[in-house]
Parts: sequence; structure tokens; C-alpha cells
Amino acid sequence: MLQRVKVLWVDAGYDGDCFALAVWLMIQARVEVIHRSKPEFEVLPKRWVVERTFGWLNWYRRLSKDYERLPEMSEAAIYAVMTRIMLRRLSA
Repeated sequence: MLQRVKVLWVDAGYDGDCFALAVWLMIQARVEVIHRSKPEFEVLPKRWVVERTFGWLNWYRRLSKDYERLPEMSEAAIYAVMTRIMLRRLSA
């Protein structure tokens, strides 16, 4: 799955050459830091997509907290929930 990642958009907290180098060494992806241009609230490009998806996932109790011991189980639960969300939208 990570072989297809080409660009990784990150928050300003991940700004730095060490992080970008670590990402490049692990998955050969380029890191783009999304910075705020003004001190007041603004919708950041690309970030709203992630925040919206996290909001959808938090509607499901099993994903609202990290109950699983293995990351594979969390990944499977996310796939199940996203499949349910997509099927509900297709049937509507």
C-alpha cells in the first residue's frame, strides 16, 4: 500500500529535514508541509479531507478509542467502516 504514496502532506508540526529524510528513506515519498498564512482560523488545503474522514470514523464506537492490540486489527476495522460508509452512500 505504501508503495503508491508519492506525496505526504503534513502539518507544520512535522516541519524539518530529519522527518522528511526519514519518510524518504522508509517509503520514498516527498513531504509537503502545509503552513498557515494567517494567525486566525482558515481551512487548510488538503487537511480538511483528513479531518472530515476522521470525523466519519469517530461515529463508530470501536474506532473512537484505540482498543486493539495489533495495528492490523485497527486497519481491518477502518476498512470495514469505510466499506460500510461507501455502501450506504451507494444505496442512497
